[in-house]
Amino acid sequence: MDSKISQIEFKMADGKTTTLSAFDAKAIMVVNVASKCGLTPQYEGLETLYEKYKDKGFLVVGFPANEFAGQEPGTDEEIQKFCASSFGVKFPVAAKLVVKGEGQHPLFELLTEEKPVATMKVGGTLEAKLREHGLLNGKPGDIMWNFEKFLLDKKGNVVNRFAPDITPDDPAIAHAIESVLK
Repeated sequence: MDSKISQIEFKMADGKTTTLSAFDAKAIMVVNVASKCGLTPQYEGLETLYEKYKDKGFLVVGFPANEFAGQEPGTDEEIQKFCASSFGVKFPVAAKLVVKGEGQHPLFELLTEEKPVATMKVGGTLEAKLREHGLLNGKPGDIMWNFEKFLLDKKGNVVNRFAPDITPDDPAIAHAIESVLK
């Protein structure tokens, strides 16, 4: 991975600094995650994807964020324990960071810049529900909610961006991963 995105530093939960390129993967799915969200069960699907494709060079990296209705209030240690005990998560989960708005981490700034529009679920109602409750705010291209997914190729380019309501078991995600791993 040699793109600008893959070289941006971030911290893991243990406090060590790393980059996406340090993982040496053929494809990486970057996901902003939260422990107290209605979409939190997606952790299980993300782990299933990781287990299915990891031997082919695929990796999921979770990035806890608390921007959406305070749904990730835990410390990095609490988040790690929750992911492991509740969903058996073995893929890396980074330290909590800001994915939207003031203080946005440069990684998410570039991810949203490179792929400003997420693929939405056909007939999905998430966007309308968020708007109805006044929770869809910010500038165009911003992360919509927890569990937005960015798929990067081996060079670190963003090839797909999936809205939170496209679950990890959606065939579109498997197809996108398989295309990148070819």
